[in-house]
Amino acid sequence: MRKNKRNKSAPKGIRDRKFINTGYSSGGASLTKQALRGYNPIQSSPQSDIDSNLNILRNRSYDMAINTPIGRGAIETSRSYVIGAGLIPSPNIDFRTLGLNPDEAKEWKRKTIQEFKLWADDVSCDIYKKNNFWDQQNIAFIGCLVNGDAWAIPKYGKNTANNPYCLKIQQIEANRVCNPGSIDIYGIVNPTMVTQFNEKNGNRIINGIEVDKKGEVVAYWIANKTPYDPTNIGALVEWKRVEAFGKRTGRAMVLQISKEDRPEQYRGVPFLAPVIEELKQISRYTNAELTTAIIKAFFSIFLTSNTPPGNTLNNMLDSTYDYDPYADLDPTKLKLGPGTINTLPPGVSVVTADPSKSLSTFEPFVQSLIVQIGAGLNIPSEVLMSKFNSSYSAARGALNQAVAVFKERRTWFAREFCQPIYEMWLAEAIAIGRIKAPKFGIDPIITKAWSNCDWFGPTSGLLDPVKEVQAAKLQVDYGFSTHEKVSTELTGTNYDDNIDILALENKKKQKLGLEGGE
Repeated sequence: MRKNKRNKSAPKGIRDRKFINTGYSSGGASLTKQALRGYNPIQSSPQSDIDSNLNILRNRSYDMAINTPIGRGAIETSRSYVIGAGLIPSPNIDFRTLGLNPDEAKEWKRKTIQEFKLWADDVSCDIYKKNNFWDQQNIAFIGCLVNGDAWAIPKYGKNTANNPYCLKIQQIEANRVCNPGSIDIYGIVNPTMVTQFNEKNGNRIINGIEVDKKGEVVAYWIANKTPYDPTNIGALVEWKRVEAFGKRTGRAMVLQISKEDRPEQYRGVPFLAPVIEELKQISRYTNAELTTAIIKAFFSIFLTSNTPPGNTLNNMLDSTYDYDPYADLDPTKLKLGPGTINTLPPGVSVVTADPSKSLSTFEPFVQSLIVQIGAGLNIPSEVLMSKFNSSYSAARGALNQAVAVFKERRTWFAREFCQPIYEMWLAEAIAIGRIKAPKFGIDPIITKAWSNCDWFGPTSGLLDPVKEVQAAKLQVDYGFSTHEKVSTELTGTNYDDNIDILALENKKKQKLGLEGGE
């Protein structure tokens, strides 16, 4: 071992000591401990770690999402709690900056919601005329979970009699955004082509995203079809370069809905990526145990005979077991089935045919893996499996933890998908005169004040309605929340609509002389 050079400027006692590593060198960074001696992973660039493996991750994630109950459950649970039937906008304009009073702001909000629903409820807001805006949210969110990112392209077409707006949204598959020529017609990805260069300007193209020398996203490369498509194998795959932002407006020309974890990461990772192996092993184990259970349910009786089978054996079985006339006692034909009786050739016997083998280890083992999967996905196992068998406190704790995670994901999705589209729609609504917003588009502060909007999703459910309603009332009384937020979060309804309807109902009660008309 190479000796350390002495530091002559240090005291003699210190000069004679050998240097040893400290901190993590005795723990997670140890190279001598038996458990860690051969454990030497390497962290590389996001392109090497993520982009080179992204195609395989997407394919496996998609298989887990459609062919395994737990994988599908994780996707659907997240979608149901985060998006539900669609996130609802609630314009929250800065009326003080805009010089409006609260009543004027409230009326502007009512008018804007009415106009937005006119656009969002109609399928003509979809370039394919297939889904309205609420359904497009679900498609985008599931695409982001399964593929790592979802893609939407704002376009403008013709308005209709029922929809006066020209804004259309085109959603595309994530694998259509890729480097030119990196995927052949058979879907095989060339890992050496994850990063390319644009010969015209020298920019790098990273998995379909073109960045300049500073790393700024400047364009996207989109294939005209899914690179591997057996139903359209004859069409050539061509790539088109689309600018990332408008040169005059600076608005996004393409929306990428993704959640990155690392700097210099340009593509998202599928939601199920950390737990793919566990999901696959559970699926295999479940199928194996299911097959074992089926085989045991088909337990059969085997008989040996020293004489050829004939009428004597058939008559014995007929009188003893209510013999099935369709049974075939040919010793050359053996079957498994419920209550099946087989005759074996002379000298042949069954050694093992025990239907009592226990399956007691299956459920606790799988449940342990489900807990790990829930931890990897940041979803409590009780919520993941919709199985609340513990106490109220434990169930409420699990649901609260899940709701906090789902709210964070809802905020992120609204920021990535809903809000940019809302702002594009609002700009058009103001431009064509259907909504009044003075100085919009002139002063950035004013534009932002008009564009502020909150997005509300599905309610989290009430385990104990009385306690939770009382807690919500206290929040409003002490100013920790508002009637509008509480109404939306608890029941998914609009507070202003509620009190207007209550006022009408109370008047009707008073008119009819019923009690409770207040």
